[in-house]
Amino acid sequence: MITGEVKNKVDKIWEHFWTGGVTNPLTVIEQFTYLLFIQGLDDIQKRMEKQSLITGKPIERPIYTKEQENLRWSKFKEQDSEEMFRVVKDEVFPHMKKVGEDKSRFSKHLENAVFVIPTPLLLQRVITGIDNLLNDLPSQNRDTLGDLYEYLLSKLLTSGTNGQFRTPRHIIDMMVALMKPSPKDTIVDPASGTAGFLVSAAEYIYKHHHDEIFMSNDKKLRDHYNFTMFNGFDTDSTMLRIGAMNLMLHGIEDPNVSQLDSLSKTNIQEESYTLCLANPPFKGSLDYDEVNPNLLNKVKTKKTELLFLALMVRLLKTGGRCAVIVPDGVLSGASKAHADIRKDLVDNQKLEAVISMPSGVFKPYAGVSTAILIFTKTNNGGTGNVWFYNMQADGYSLDDKRTQLDHDKHEENNIPDIIKRFGNLEKEKNRKRTEQSFFVHIDEIRKNQYELSFNRFTETVYEEVKYEAPEKIITEIKQIETEIIQGMEELEVMLKWNKLN
Repeated sequence: MITGEVKNKVDKIWEHFWTGGVTNPLTVIEQFTYLLFIQGLDDIQKRMEKQSLITGKPIERPIYTKEQENLRWSKFKEQDSEEMFRVVKDEVFPHMKKVGEDKSRFSKHLENAVFVIPTPLLLQRVITGIDNLLNDLPSQNRDTLGDLYEYLLSKLLTSGTNGQFRTPRHIIDMMVALMKPSPKDTIVDPASGTAGFLVSAAEYIYKHHHDEIFMSNDKKLRDHYNFTMFNGFDTDSTMLRIGAMNLMLHGIEDPNVSQLDSLSKTNIQEESYTLCLANPPFKGSLDYDEVNPNLLNKVKTKKTELLFLALMVRLLKTGGRCAVIVPDGVLSGASKAHADIRKDLVDNQKLEAVISMPSGVFKPYAGVSTAILIFTKTNNGGTGNVWFYNMQADGYSLDDKRTQLDHDKHEENNIPDIIKRFGNLEKEKNRKRTEQSFFVHIDEIRKNQYELSFNRFTETVYEEVKYEAPEKIITEIKQIETEIIQGMEELEVMLKWNKLN
């Protein structure tokens, strides 16, 4: 999460847009994002130039040619407002829309991007504000845009528009760390939004497999990373543009994000991916005639959270893994549809873990309690012992402020403990039901109608409280009463004395 100082600078830029005549929150975010993207393109070019100097090899696909130097952020930001406005509107913005290969998926998302900043003065103020904002960040690393998006998108909710918000970054990173994506994975998020899960997965792979992908001669692996590894669907074209830019600024040359209603009949994909990471919409309800019949055959329901689970099973290849956030109702809902989807995960797939999260994780947007389900698609069962963990703290206060706490204290942040325990489940076998994590055998889950709530299986230890003998308690009460009467008498004497004087 970004600091209060950074938030204040973002608020100031937002105010510039507002007073400059751009008042639709989503439009502000789009224009803000385009300028962040343009600045990021200059940073990418600088990295490529530095790499070229080190290796002595020319840049293979430069973002800017020598003739386009004036289109770089570091160049046009120094110009006067009138010239800056002309260059950005007539040259920089059209160039941004053509970044990447001709007819690439990325350029397709930017086809309908429109520059709507109305005046040179507003553009100059916003560019100066963004430049100061990025210069003052602790480090302009590959996470910068995601952190800024998280705060920018929160303004959609406070402004009453769309109500879109991202999954907290630290929760996304935890899920990615639990799944440990590899360079050979093909990853999907069927409700991708700003591509937070895909970006985090890309970061994980970049960090842990950099040499394998980028320092070897394996062009096939590099192409997979740049073109086919990261896949996302969303119905919102604006979110897709933001997500595509987010991925590209994180080093993905041509992100594969598509405008698609994942649950609809138009989505015919199946068994295409090896890893699914997602936080699909909660509390949605669809008409049966809008939903893909293949999903309804799996679970007869109108609830989006259940339909998305069925979709994820369908999208994964056999052996594919999934980590998905679900509302608590999925774990314990009594309807046939709820029971059917849980039964499928337990009996037909391999359910591995249920991590319950506190209700404050998604504040201030929502107070719903949630959990993370981790499973592997087998279509042939395989569930044995399911690992349950009760997350009580995620490193931030669980109120609307979500203030960052001391991450070094275990009691304030369970995330490192979750990752450590999940990475060595052999040590979990002997844990008791009174602890924060434990195993539950499939037979016990079946006996409990496939309920997956942590509270269903935990055991509470009641401490014996010893009280004093009744006779002693009565004696103490009498003594207290005597002291009260004595105090009242002393108070009456003081009042009489005050009246006489």
